[in-house]
Amino acid sequence: MDDLVAAGSIKTKEVESAFRAVPRHLFAPEASLQDAYADDIVRTKQDQHGMTVSSVSAPWLQATMLEQAGITPGMRVLEVGSGGYNAALIAELVGPTGAVTTIDIDADVTERAHHCLAAAGYDQVHVVLADAEHGVPEQAPYDRIIVTAGAWDIPPAWTDQLAPDGRIVVPLRMRGLSRTVALTPRDGVLVSLDHQMAGFVPVRGDGAHPERLVPLHDADVGLRFDEQAPELDAAALRAALLTPRVEAWSGVRFGGMEPFDGLLLWLASTLDNYGLLSRARSQTARDLVDPVSPIGTPTAVEADSFAYLTLRKVEDGDDTYEFGAYAHGPHAARLADLVVTQVQAWHRTHRDASPATISAWPATTPAEALPPGRVIAKRHRIVVLSWS
Repeated sequence: MDDLVAAGSIKTKEVESAFRAVPRHLFAPEASLQDAYADDIVRTKQDQHGMTVSSVSAPWLQATMLEQAGITPGMRVLEVGSGGYNAALIAELVGPTGAVTTIDIDADVTERAHHCLAAAGYDQVHVVLADAEHGVPEQAPYDRIIVTAGAWDIPPAWTDQLAPDGRIVVPLRMRGLSRTVALTPRDGVLVSLDHQMAGFVPVRGDGAHPERLVPLHDADVGLRFDEQAPELDAAALRAALLTPRVEAWSGVRFGGMEPFDGLLLWLASTLDNYGLLSRARSQTARDLVDPVSPIGTPTAVEADSFAYLTLRKVEDGDDTYEFGAYAHGPHAARLADLVVTQVQAWHRTHRDASPATISAWPATTPAEALPPGRVIAKRHRIVVLSWS
């Protein structure tokens, strides 16, 4: 707990008190005490392929989202995704005059949450088995809606069931990148108050939106695409990976412990033909590509070429690195220069400036009414990433 406070994940006494009050190990009975209280997720259910479909989120991330939510006593809160532990934390924050509803599509998950909540003394939490795409109208309106599963869109039920001065905290996926965003309604538009880098198990049910995956080398390397995928020649891209690598360097440096999530969001905002390069942990994959993140790295893509963000250690610097781009294919040099140019633009104009504003507009909003920025069309909302 002290580590969460020292790291800044916990900022307020109220959230700290909630964390100290709720026994996390009772919500992770299959884990050792050490694992239950580690600053990491506890996986509670996997599918037939071994993929995690439910977990108790890492404490730092739960603390971050609760701080974003700004929950006060007496509030009514809807939690989407039922691990149990987070609902208990919310119950501590709303107190005896508030109300907490938690919803999940998976019967195993809701049964487990109900059992764990009762065992820990939080049986006042209302556990609902249903598809969260449609919310829980019987308990609405909600002062806060906290989504603990990765969402591609914001369904109408969530905003319809939100109080006029309410707030939604949601891990929203935008061009493949996930940010936990605190959104407040303003004249029918949801506008960000804060956003932080985070990853969650994807939403299931009617709100699910699988990404498109283009394998480049068996299961070792692939390109992932979300909205607005460019026209691709998968065979040509696979062939491009085996061509000699072209590199370009930006001159932009950063310390090893310095976050650069703003750069990743900038590249997602500014690169038109864009995807995420993913790499397995195998040595073969490491020999083929060297992205800044194996999970997903911003990549400029054309039909037969691609360039992705990378970094190298600066020889004369103490734990200092430089951003650059590695590229493959007939147009590798041009795409590498494109990525590097955007890194330099971010460094000049946005590295030390305010973060992007994320706004979510009704899907029927005409283009001329949208603010400047990267427009991401979804089913229910048009998301705009704007940089001042």
